[in-house]
Amino acid sequence: MTQLDPRQARTRYLILLALRWMPSGLLLPVLTLLPLDRGLTLSELGLAAAVQGLVVFVLELPTGGISDALGRRPVLVASGVISLVGIGLIFVADSFALFAVAFAVQGLYKALDSGPLEAWYVDTVQAHDPDADIAAGLSRGGTVAGIAIGGSALLAGGLVALDPLPSVDALAVPVLLAAVLRAVSVLATMSLLVEARQRSGWQATVTAVREVPGVIAGSLRLVRGSRILQCLILVELCWGFGATAYESLTPVRLAEVVEDAERAGAIMGPAAAAAWFVSAGGAALAPRLAERVGITLTAAATRLAQGLFVAAMGLSLGAAGVVMAFLACYVVQGASSPMHMTLVHREVTEAHRATVVSLSSMVFQPAAAVGLVALTAVGESASLAAAMLVGGLIVAAATPLYVPAYRAERRREPAGDPEGPPAGSIA
Repeated sequence: MTQLDPRQARTRYLILLALRWMPSGLLLPVLTLLPLDRGLTLSELGLAAAVQGLVVFVLELPTGGISDALGRRPVLVASGVISLVGIGLIFVADSFALFAVAFAVQGLYKALDSGPLEAWYVDTVQAHDPDADIAAGLSRGGTVAGIAIGGSALLAGGLVALDPLPSVDALAVPVLLAAVLRAVSVLATMSLLVEARQRSGWQATVTAVREVPGVIAGSLRLVRGSRILQCLILVELCWGFGATAYESLTPVRLAEVVEDAERAGAIMGPAAAAAWFVSAGGAALAPRLAERVGITLTAAATRLAQGLFVAAMGLSLGAAGVVMAFLACYVVQGASSPMHMTLVHREVTEAHRATVVSLSSMVFQPAAAVGLVALTAVGESASLAAAMLVGGLIVAAATPLYVPAYRAERRREPAGDPEGPPAGSIA
């Protein structure tokens, strides 16, 4: 099959990325409120959602190895189909057990989904030019993802407020639309994503599965020999734990302030939309900041700022203060994430790319699960403000872990490192 050129790969990457994140944006404002509205306590919600992180922890490396061995396309198609099942379970769940199963299925989806699309894009671009700048393309991806999530979250808030389907709970309407869009995403992946090393047939699949243990072992050796990768993965650990504070507790805090779950869902829709729109802006501005101070300093400074803004959500009074800190948190997240992933991709090759990205996610997801259990417990025993303060401090504590990557970047500069800070505009 004809290999795509970098421009074609980028266009398809951005289209598929938008379709990948739109269902997530629809679920974002209601995924915490819907289980609570159907009778779960805050602690039960934390335990049910933690199942997702544990499933990801168990399956991340095997699924990343399968992607590196078999190819990106079949793994992405399978992940989309599994996500459809998970979304369907969320739509009908009405008990702790069913929500736990739904989150477990979504965990399998996330394990399969984390890494292959981004790895496919980087592989395709670097097949044409091994020294190609990937930071700008990943930043564009962050911008597109932010717009897709923001627009979908805004739509979700409008659907909850309008309640257009009388036979369906208002909080469940966005879940139904998310399932439809996930189906569209699967079809688009089958049509648009092509690979130079595509494998097909049962024998190819069996051969690829046999290669998985070797791919995983090679990836672990790569990480064990790289202090930079070790520290970047530890950043994911801290970020995962603290992410619960703003991803899951913000809707609960709003519901506490306004004293109504459906009203909070209607408010959280526009708030989440705005958060992802400003995240898209942060991703667009990140390469310009990196041009001035370097990719590593950009990643570190924005991660520190994110932790401080999360902590500020615990110090703010009233819904307006929480929402403002929430928006600031997403601005710096949008800038930090593509720079962080650029640092990861610098250290790996095509043979281990998806597995190493999966290893990062493997650390992030269980850390998020532990954070969800711990911070919801803090929220119930102390206060939601205290939980957000703890989460923010842990995110900020990851900043020194960028030091090895910074030192390596400084060593490259005199030699004119082709993967140094990207040039100017990402337009």
